[in-house]
Amino acid sequence: MTENSSDLQHFLVLAGGRKSATIKFIELIKKKPPSNLDDLFHDLHNRVFENINCLDCANCCKSISPVLKHHDINRISCFLKMKTSLFSHQFTRVDEDGDWVFLTQPCPFLLAGNYCRIYEVRPKACREYPHTNSIKMYRLLDITSRNYFVCPAVFEIIEELKKLI
Repeated sequence: MTENSSDLQHFLVLAGGRKSATIKFIELIKKKPPSNLDDLFHDLHNRVFENINCLDCANCCKSISPVLKHHDINRISCFLKMKTSLFSHQFTRVDEDGDWVFLTQPCPFLLAGNYCRIYEVRPKACREYPHTNSIKMYRLLDITSRNYFVCPAVFEIIEELKKLI
């Protein structure tokens, strides 16, 4: 699935229309996760990402901020040859959950063509996004539920998972 502006809008409408059913589905899995949940997610993750190029979409970079850990902030500021305090002041804030996040969306490091200016040192949360190939997926079902409405790949993974469970 390639994402241009109309594809992304179509995905957002489709995901929004399935919100109630998807939340119920995720809640059902949370109550009684199948023993092979990780395997199901990993297989679907691999299949879906054979056809999706994140550079075609970058909706995650445009609409949400990763949680930044101190080592992420230190690594990025060093890469940019900035003092950590200046980087933090210029690019980050503490959100309502007490987490460090980027000050603005889209991401301040998102370049033309959906490339990342700091790709080599991007935050761990960005490297692992959308988390659908993680172990112990039952622990990540809340974030997966939120990512369903952000990431077309997660949307496709969950829609396929609905058919299997």
